[in-house]
Amino acid sequence: MSPIRMAALAAVLSCGPIGTAEAASFPCEKAEAADEKAICATLTLNDRDVEMATRFEILRAMLPMGGNAKLREDQETWLAERRACGADIACLTQAYDSRLKTLRAVFSEFTKQGPL
Repeated sequence: MSPIRMAALAAVLSCGPIGTAEAASFPCEKAEAADEKAICATLTLNDRDVEMATRFEILRAMLPMGGNAKLREDQETWLAERRACGADIACLTQAYDSRLKTLRAVFSEFTKQGPL
């Protein structure tokens, strides 16, 4: 595995849970939407948000232009789905689990491809 991929993997693996004061993809003190407030108030959702945002940013930096554009489009679609959950914790949990499964699979495939 190339040094860049090893560093990216280390960054993902070192991503640990944080408190509920700050989610990875947005500042909780500015949360206005119901989904954002629920994420900030629920540690397990906050942790999923941290992992999702970290994986997304690492993949965004690693993928070639075409893959990067698709990743961003998919993220925007997913964010709309997440917003539709409102404050429904079960819906938000399912949305995050689905997105994380996808991002983990993309990351796994990318790291299998060999040196850059």
